[in-house]
Amino acid sequence: MEATAEGTTLVCRELGFGVAARTAQPHTKRKLMIDQAKVRVLLLESIHPDAVTRLEANGYEVESVRNALDEAELIERIDGVHLLGIRSKTRVTAKVLEAANSLVAIGAFCIGTDQIDLPAASGAGIAVFNAPFSNTRSVVELALAEIIALTRRLTEKNSGMHRGVWDKAADGSHEIRGRRIGIVGYGNIGTQLSVLAESVGMQVSFYDTADKLALGNARRCASLDELLESSDIITLHVDGRPGNAGFFGAEQFARMTKGAIFLNLSRGIVVDHVALREALTSGHLSGAAVDVFPKEPKGRGDEFVSELRGLPNVILTPHIGGSTEEAQSDIGNFVATKLASFVQEGNTTLSVNLPSVALPLQEGMSRIGHVHLNTPGVLAQVNKILADHEVNVEGQLLTTRGEYGYLVTDISGGYTDEVLAQLRAMDQTVRLRVLA
Repeated sequence: MEATAEGTTLVCRELGFGVAARTAQPHTKRKLMIDQAKVRVLLLESIHPDAVTRLEANGYEVESVRNALDEAELIERIDGVHLLGIRSKTRVTAKVLEAANSLVAIGAFCIGTDQIDLPAASGAGIAVFNAPFSNTRSVVELALAEIIALTRRLTEKNSGMHRGVWDKAADGSHEIRGRRIGIVGYGNIGTQLSVLAESVGMQVSFYDTADKLALGNARRCASLDELLESSDIITLHVDGRPGNAGFFGAEQFARMTKGAIFLNLSRGIVVDHVALREALTSGHLSGAAVDVFPKEPKGRGDEFVSELRGLPNVILTPHIGGSTEEAQSDIGNFVATKLASFVQEGNTTLSVNLPSVALPLQEGMSRIGHVHLNTPGVLAQVNKILADHEVNVEGQLLTTRGEYGYLVTDISGGYTDEVLAQLRAMDQTVRLRVLA
């Protein structure tokens, strides 16, 4: 690492991309030279081997770790890592990002990204990608299976049989046909569950804070209370934004119809588990299925602690909504491909935090990726610097998103270090990458 009077600046032309990153302290820049064959990738939480294969096929050096890492452990391991892959348990905080001196992109090999400090990542010019569609079917199938199991009281029948009790009574067992399912959150998972539930004869209601188009014969409810008071089954499919923490508690359980069933396959923080236990033990709810928890063990084999343990009418699963071989393989390939595309081509299609740019590659061109503050005149300023040094622009695409803009420029011919220095020195520059 080479220090300068201004700080440090990251330049990676041997690798095929150069980076000038503005960190939490304005105008602080880093410089580091990286070998083309040494793009370092750190994958946590047993990410599918297909992701490893996909990344190693690009010549990247991949380290795969079985468990999640806490903040201190990740800070210790992040030095020199260019691509980071995580699932739901690892938290990528501002402190982690500050310590990440080489990080270019983060892949969330799951749907949610609330475990990543997205504003801090954007401020460092680090792209974040996830898999918003790849495990949808797996989550929906689990939800439907649990609805059938709870409606037929399979958990209690199964437990009795293992104890040697033969109980053939139909009391409390029902078909799901004709019963009303209330879906809270009508996104990718909620809508697909809506379609499948209707296909097996259920009536569907949903509630979402956003204006969503009802699919099939689904009925939109004007309020959450309306949904709770009219449904036999309530299932949560919301995201983990801070505003959703604890939003479903004693008041909401009390509004549910007596004997209703409750499912949460979204985020553990959204439900008060003490209140859920009380609703179950009092007989107000007939059953529940929970796949996500406020505090989850870091790895396989660690002890799981919950207020819901030991209840015969509760299905507890270890955050496996998307854990099928099919879904994990799809996620592994999808996110790994997005990471490799960003490294090699600078494309940000479906990025969670940066503006979406996809400019087709042209042979014989050099490509400059410029993440910048979204202020007027950036494009003109960049092109003036290039024109002043007689650098010809062959292709260019700029997109903005909130506070930030992302400009990809293809140039022909050579360019000097002075060109990069002037682009990097622009007040609006957040991060500069050069792709050969």
